Amino acid sequence: MVAAVTVDLGAWYREARTRIGVLVSDDVGDLASPATPSWTVHDVVAHLAGVAEDARNGNMAGATTDPWTAAQVERGRGKSIAQLLAQWADDAGLVEAFLSTPEGADSSWRAVLDIHTHEADLCTALGQPVALPAEFLAWMRPRMLEPFHAAAAAAGVPPVAVVASDLDVFRGRLGRRTPAEVRAYLHPIDPAASLDPHLDTYLDAWFIFGRAESSLAE
Repeated sequence: MVAAVTVDLGAWYREARTRIGVLVSDDVGDLASPATPSWTVHDVVAHLAGVAEDARNGNMAGATTDPWTAAQVERGRGKSIAQLLAQWADDAGLVEAFLSTPEGADSSWRAVLDIHTHEADLCTALGQPVALPAEFLAWMRPRMLEPFHAAAAAAGVPPVAVVASDLDVFRGRLGRRTPAEVRAYLHPIDPAASLDPHLDTYLDAWFIFGRAESSLAE
């Protein structure tokens, strides 16, 4: 079980939102986002602003589903990035305040996962190094690995050790790494054991949101 750690998720969300506001502009809105192949930089920002808008309006039915996120992108299509950032700033106060409460941290921490995921996606799209805060990545590591190990155990395969940086664990579990990249992270506990017979099972347990077709070279 993930150990309880006292952190201010609202502050982490606000800091990530501020970094994204510095990173993006209307000049780069049409650039493709390789980590989210069907989206541009503008679409990523529209999604992030749309999440806060939906949270403020109580429009959480279908949250995290493809239709929910697609509607956010479509609503933002006619707005500039500058307008989306301003809208996001207006709507984010309630989100950040809620995330800073124990209830919000317990029920809505995935909003902090989402914003950091897309911050990294935007860095990659813009050719910038992905440098997410070390404290956030360390906090996320057990939240990424414990469900993987549980799923592997439920599938009846031998346990494996994950030898990878906190960033690679975070990005990999969320589909920003290729199967070949993830395979290199997985090490049998018994050095004489072979991983290959169970590789597909491990990979199925690993990937939450699809698999990258090519390396993002992050």
